[in-house]
Parts: sequence; C-alpha cells; structure tokens
Amino acid sequence: MDTVMMAGILFLIAGFVLVGVELVVPGFGVPGIGGIVCLGAGIFLTADSIEQGILITVIVIVVLGILMTTILGFLSQKKFKSPIILDADVKAGVPIDSSDLTYLLNKEGIATTDLKPAGKGDFEGVELDIFSEGSYIRKGTRIVISKVNQKKLMVKEL
Repeated sequence: MDTVMMAGILFLIAGFVLVGVELVVPGFGVPGIGGIVCLGAGIFLTADSIEQGILITVIVIVVLGILMTTILGFLSQKKFKSPIILDADVKAGVPIDSSDLTYLLNKEGIATTDLKPAGKGDFEGVELDIFSEGSYIRKGTRIVISKVNQKKLMVKEL
C-alpha cells in the first residue's frame, strides 16, 4: 500500500468518525461538513478508476447506513441519555386569567432589574415579570405591586 492509499483510508476513517459525531450532536455543523469532505477525499484518494470509485462510494453509503442505524439504536435506549431527545413530559399550562393574579396585590419586593418600564422583581423568593407605573425604577429599589392590568403586574416604589 502506498502513501496515497493510506491517506485515503485515514480520510475515510476520519469521515466516518465525524459523521458519527454529527449524528449525536444536534444541528448540521462542522463535524457533518468535515465528515462529508473527509469521505469525499477518502473516496477520491483510494479509487484507481471510476468503477472503483463508484464501488467505494456504494460501500461508504452502506457503512453510513449501518452507522446511523447503530447510533440511533443506542440513542433510543433508555440507558443512554441523548442531547436531542426530551425525557420530560411537556404539559400544556392552564391559561392565566387576570383575576388569578389579584392575590399578588400589595405584595412587597425588590426590583432585580432596572424597570424601564418593564423588568423583573423578586417577591418572597419568586422572580416575576413586572411593569412600573410609568416611572423609571432602579435595580434594588423596594417596590409594591399596586395593580393587575390584564396579565401585567404594575408596581410602584415604596
């Protein structure tokens, strides 16, 4: 085996590894593009004729199919945690009516961001999206929820 053939085989191996990484990591990025380039270079360097290039391409496609089936089989098992499969059940939340927020009236808290007029505030350890009643309120200022306007919590300085 000459040096060009060895380089072609190394490119094929690197291509298979990079495509395998791409199957596990979500998105189409550097590993996928690098794997495709390496596989193409490996086919080009190992083939002596067009017929041999076609044969190597078919073999590469079959090996990629087996690789994909194997990796997806491992990902579908419960023992292996996949970064692209959501394990937790997502349940639709119940829509919040403004009358449900009235219990928050007159709660005191601290602005955790500047309110210009929107921002966040901490009320008994719970961070809520809030709006000032028109004036700018600095971060760290003590505030109180003064009214509930639709689904917006309006606050003012203490």
